[in-house]
Amino acid sequence: MEQHHPLLSPGADVEAGSLGAGVMVGGPHSGHTGGNRTLWFIQDSCGMVCAGMTWFLVLYAEFVVNFVMLLPAKSFWYSLLNGATFNSLAVLALASHLRTMLTDPGAVPKGNATKEYMESLQLKPGEVIYKCPKCCSIKPERAHHCSICKRCIRKMDHHCPWVNNCVGEKNQRYFVLFTMYIALISFHALILVAFHFFFCFEEDWSKCSGFSPPATVILLILLSFEGLLFLIFTAVMFGTQVHSICSDETGIEQLKKEERRWAKRSKWMNLKVVFGHPFSVAWLSPFATPDHGKADVYQYIV
Repeated sequence: MEQHHPLLSPGADVEAGSLGAGVMVGGPHSGHTGGNRTLWFIQDSCGMVCAGMTWFLVLYAEFVVNFVMLLPAKSFWYSLLNGATFNSLAVLALASHLRTMLTDPGAVPKGNATKEYMESLQLKPGEVIYKCPKCCSIKPERAHHCSICKRCIRKMDHHCPWVNNCVGEKNQRYFVLFTMYIALISFHALILVAFHFFFCFEEDWSKCSGFSPPATVILLILLSFEGLLFLIFTAVMFGTQVHSICSDETGIEQLKKEERRWAKRSKWMNLKVVFGHPFSVAWLSPFATPDHGKADVYQYIV
């Protein structure tokens, strides 16, 4: 069986080339700690609109929950506990969205497939390298080209317009957290809406909210539709992402039914490869940078 060059294994650094269109990445050696790093951002109009809509919908839910349902509530502790829980989850969801959108998903340096660089790899007999004809880069094992990012992405799962970025080797952790926290705040919002309708039907609607009864009903109905839609969507996406991580097979690899050339690991080890090693509460934080340790070593079957 063919053996890829060690430098082309997932997680390995290769010499950076020219920048891709529509993105801003690190300097000539962005894969190394001493590089001049800048912000990663995909300049795609559809993705930017979808990302903006995501923030608008979360902020709309914040407005309805806080100002329509919780602040007018009679119970101080009910408002305090639910407000603290909902707003904390919303902050974590938006932070996860930002980390997913602004983190390099594992882009392969563009234009590095030069004759000089390939000769410097000093290939051994049986070792092969692949060149992407679209971005003129040396294509590592398990990398796929994204037509929107205009780059090959390591362990690319899919391109998500809602985060305006690819989901790949370096930001899948944040995407999983994003789907989880959105599902949680959607479920929490639906519970709060149900309680609010129940209590308001027993009392005068004018005393249930600072807004007029028709406006309150419309705001709650819109939030219900939003919460139900996003709960279903993100819960399904969260489940598929966790399954993909545990099986160590990306969405594209499953779709294309690609031959498995990498070593099989336990589900727990696959989780640590993505979320960091060892297990800690930091797995749930979008503010923490995962410490992969020895879990980020990929082995290939020869």
